[in-house]
Amino acid sequence: MRPGGGRSYVLRFISGKYQGGEFPIVNDKPIIVGRSSDLDMVLVEDMVSRKHARITMQQDQIWIEDLGSTNGSFVNGEKIKRARLKEGDRVLIGTSILKVIAGEGAQRADSTDAKANLENVAAARRTTQARTMSGSIEEVPLPDLLQLFGTSKKSGVLVIRTEADDVGKIYMRKGVIYYASINDLEDVPPMKSIFRMLTWQKGLFDLDPPDEREFPNELTVSVQEVLMEGLRQLDEFNEIRNELPDLNTRLVLSQPVIPPLRDLKPEELDILQLAHNYGHLETVLNKSLSTDLDTVQFILKLIKNAYLRPE
Repeated sequence: MRPGGGRSYVLRFISGKYQGGEFPIVNDKPIIVGRSSDLDMVLVEDMVSRKHARITMQQDQIWIEDLGSTNGSFVNGEKIKRARLKEGDRVLIGTSILKVIAGEGAQRADSTDAKANLENVAAARRTTQARTMSGSIEEVPLPDLLQLFGTSKKSGVLVIRTEADDVGKIYMRKGVIYYASINDLEDVPPMKSIFRMLTWQKGLFDLDPPDEREFPNELTVSVQEVLMEGLRQLDEFNEIRNELPDLNTRLVLSQPVIPPLRDLKPEELDILQLAHNYGHLETVLNKSLSTDLDTVQFILKLIKNAYLRPE
């Protein structure tokens, strides 16, 4: 919704030191953001310039302008010099992600109060220095988060923890993904791990410091490449999700196997062998060299044509 009609707006921190805090956007009252202590919104960190950006609301329109900062300002993953903001937009400055949201009632123009409130939020959170960014993937979906980190050339380990106690890790150097894992499983290739994480809709994220270890089968892929292919696979996977057995389902060879094995492609024979050797659908998915999408398509075909049956 466009700003207008006398509505008030705030910038809500959804990541960073002040996560959960809010700063009011007041008509004709510019907000200067930067590292200098005499500014309206003070973000003391290396990636923020002394005077980094200006956010203003004039004639019911909200604008952000980068003030020649070293590391740039980003709106919805795009590096900007000046851009119009609307409700729901996400702004990345340093390690803070701010979301434009509708406020309640008239907002006070006193930036001193707003600064004090942010410090109270930071004190209550007791954030550590080890983790530079944190938040919820309900607030910032993983594709958006990766887009932000890729465009701003972040380095570090993006750690996602789900309610089901799964832990995913995506390793980045200057915005380029070079490794990924889920629950530190060595069976699951990095790209397959990333595509699985893209299906996660709830959980918490942290951007941990860079990990200097070297991994086997390291990748060199841009965020854009990962998202294009990953989201395509996700769309197709969602179309057949309801046809799939539960992950704990055992897959067994039909007895006897009536259809001829010679009719199967090599990749389908590989899945048939994995099902025979390991049984459980989840293990077959983990062991398969094919993507999850291709693997489940092979499994559904093998079940339909009576090579396999779920138990």
